[in-house]
This record gives sequence, C-alpha cells and structure tokens, in this order.
Amino acid sequence: MRLILADDSVLLREGLVRLLHEAGHEVAAAVGDASALLDAVERHRPDVAVIDVRMPPTHTDEGVRAALEIRGRHPEVGVLLLSQYVEKTYAATLLAGAAGRVGYLLKDRVSEVADFLESLERVHAGGTVFDPEVVRQLLARTTRTDPLDGLSGREREVLGLLAQGFVNAAIAARLHVSLSTVEKHINAIMDKLGLPRDPGYSRRVLAILRYLDS
Repeated sequence: MRLILADDSVLLREGLVRLLHEAGHEVAAAVGDASALLDAVERHRPDVAVIDVRMPPTHTDEGVRAALEIRGRHPEVGVLLLSQYVEKTYAATLLAGAAGRVGYLLKDRVSEVADFLESLERVHAGGTVFDPEVVRQLLARTTRTDPLDGLSGREREVLGLLAQGFVNAAIAARLHVSLSTVEKHINAIMDKLGLPRDPGYSRRVLAILRYLDS
C-alpha cells in the first residue's frame, strides 16, 4: 500500500520507513509536522497515513486535528494514530467521526512488527483498530454509574475485541466459540447499553463511544 508517515522523531520516522519498505509497502512521504502532513496527503493521496498524536509546534493535539481534517477532506484515506500514552479524549474524538479506516495504537506496539503490519492492513481494508492497552484502560471502571456494569464478563471480553477492530468471525476464533454465540453476545451488549436499532448509525461504534465516556 502507499503510506505517509508523520512523526517529529527522526529516529522513529526513519525506522518506520525502513520497516515498511522491507514489508513491501511504498512510503510516499515521511514528514515531521502537521502542516507538511496535510500537504503530503493532498499531493500523494495515500492509502493510509500513520500519524503521531503530538507534533510541533505545541506537541499537544496537532496530529489528531490533522487526522480529523484528513478524514473530512479525504474519507478514503485510512488514518492510524500513534501515541506514547493512552489518551482517552483523543481516542474518543477520532472514533466519534469515524466510519472505519481508523486506528489508534501505542508506539510500543510498533516494535511488535507483525501486529503493527496487521493493524495497517486492517485499517487499509476499512476496519477499526484499537490497541489492546487502550481498550483495557477504556474498559476500566471509573465511576459508580459505569454503563458497563450490566455486562457479563464474557460480554465485556467481546466488547473489548470489538473495540480492537475484530470482526465477528475473528472474535469467535479467539474465544473458541461459535459465530452464532458471538452474535448473541453482541446483540445482548447492544440491548443492555440501550443502543438504538437505527440503520443510520453503527451500533458497534456507539457501543465503544458509550464506554469511552465512562
């Protein structure tokens, strides 16, 4: 696939370029700030842009804002955000406007090359990918009114895998259960969270957003 990288760390950027080239992908541009990223996307129209959450000049949310702008201008371009730490607000902001082709990984995950490359492929294919540690923290109980209180342990496990971007068949394989069992768990999750059966909305995305706010 054709990729663009945006990270102000030259060392990480060059390391990713080499890794991706060796995996057979094309890196159309590797830049160090959000402005250069937006220009590169306009010029090269990549399949996926891999973006650091924090970039110059303020090192706060430049990467997220650039990602949202890319999603608005070019919804066909996948976005994979990288972050040093779990930042719930940024994860929620990106997911709220997403209809697939989006991911959020911790930078440590890049060292697990096979997982990182698989995540890129899933974003490119139109899926949603969330780092397991991000999901773990998002699922952690933070208030007495946690909307996940009514879910069983297995339902929480299924929801965690949904948040990581796995499709039903992959969840069934990981949990060693039938596809119909997974579908029953997902329907129960949606009903317990009170999510509307409206064809205009993705109930999966709404379920993830529900616990992002917990």
